[in-house]
Amino acid sequence: MKRFSSSKRAVNNVVKGEIKWELRPGGMLVQKRDIGDASSGPMIKIKVSHGSFHHDITVPAQSTFGDLKKVLVQETGLEPKEQRLLFQGKEKDDEECLHMVGVKDMSKVVLLEDPASKERKLEEMKRNQSVLKACEEVAKVRAEVVQLSDKVNALEGIVHGGTKVDEKELLGLTELLMVQLLQLDTIEANGEAKVQRRAEVRRVQRLVDTLDNMKARNSNPFSSSGKSEAFECASPSFPSSTRITHDWEVFD
Repeated sequence: MKRFSSSKRAVNNVVKGEIKWELRPGGMLVQKRDIGDASSGPMIKIKVSHGSFHHDITVPAQSTFGDLKKVLVQETGLEPKEQRLLFQGKEKDDEECLHMVGVKDMSKVVLLEDPASKERKLEEMKRNQSVLKACEEVAKVRAEVVQLSDKVNALEGIVHGGTKVDEKELLGLTELLMVQLLQLDTIEANGEAKVQRRAEVRRVQRLVDTLDNMKARNSNPFSSSGKSEAFECASPSFPSSTRITHDWEVFD
């Protein structure tokens, strides 16, 4: 009884776990082959034409067109979903087997890039070019802003030192910075270029704020010591001949 049960379990395992079926083109139900079965069979060389390029691909004779696409990824850089394979003028599905449709050694297969994929790549290329152009335009503005920033920093040191500068210099720098701000506003940017443009806009705005503060300080370069001056002015002045004492006189 135990021997019979073991045999029965073994048969069930074979039926349930090892034998798998697949539906071939044309409605034929056959036992599903494993990849190992295909690779252990005879090999064939297929000549794949891709535009002006030609590739000699060696694959197991019982491979599918989907298997062939996976091999072509390394040769063409196209992902399987981006490939369309034609044999004898007809596009083949990934599940179709090479030997079932007549592909033999030295047979010719045509590879086409999927139109939708090609269109997406063109759009991506255009976006990349647009981002690159915008980055270059932002870089030009950045170079100008750096020079203006150096001038602002130099004037800021002078004003903070208590020296008054020509108001026209402050106004001129402000106008030049506003010109750069308008230039940044005209740049159509996306992605990384948009991030760079935003950073430059903030830098220009900070410099303009710095100039505004300098204008107020420049109008009164000693404003920081104004309190002590007020106290000095409030102190009474006495003639040089007057002597101040702390003797108090009592009046009846």
